[in-house]
Amino acid sequence: MYGSASQTEMSFAMVFNFALTQGKYKGSSFCLLGRNPIFTNPRELAIVGGTGAFRFSRGYAMLKTYYMDMQTGANTIIEYDVYIRHY
Repeated sequence: MYGSASQTEMSFAMVFNFALTQGKYKGSSFCLLGRNPIFTNPRELAIVGGTGAFRFSRGYAMLKTYYMDMQTGANTIIEYDVYIRHY
């Protein structure tokens, strides 16, 4: 889910839920929240919790855009480096 977060630049207020479907953390998820100025590399979003193994987790994700189709806005490649502390 996202909405505009600026009147002067391309920036969104975003909420992401990442659900893990394989491996040790299968069935768990974590949530990213924050302001995402999409033309800034790198940028940071906070991890504000999760489910399963990531319940009460905290951390951050560093985002970097590698490609964005400015004609359609539909094709974008973004790298997420995620650092999570969980209990």
